[in-house]
Amino acid sequence: MARGKGPPGSRRARLQPVRMSTPARKRLMRDFKRLQQDPPAGISGAPQDNNIMLWNAVIFGPDDTPWDGGTFKLTLQFTEDYPNKPPTVRFVSRMFHPNTSFYHFIGVNNSLLCDPNPNSPANSEAARMFSENKREYNRRVREIVEQSWTAD
Repeated sequence: MARGKGPPGSRRARLQPVRMSTPARKRLMRDFKRLQQDPPAGISGAPQDNNIMLWNAVIFGPDDTPWDGGTFKLTLQFTEDYPNKPPTVRFVSRMFHPNTSFYHFIGVNNSLLCDPNPNSPANSEAARMFSENKREYNRRVREIVEQSWTAD
């Protein structure tokens, strides 16, 4: 945050807004415009009102996978280091996947739903089940998909 007028450390000095036209913010505006013009399949996202640095997104479960029909909400928190540093991505929807913890997604790519990487797990239970008991893994995924229909 930029410093305003007032003694250092004062409330007025701390609450001055950050310069709005930083390179990261300009890039995010370009990225948003590009997403509107040519949206990628299976993913939708947009910045929250009045905050280009915080986005809401939805990943739609890919057809012909255990995830088919699911809608999974997440948030992306960007920093001023974007695009050199990726955003922090957190699932709002419950998720059961080898490459997620309960609310954190490693990588923003809905193809990862189709091709989990159990060798680099964030969720060891899901990774073990994916590798050792695919039927039970698929059953758990379908439960998560059904929950995604009613979750707020």
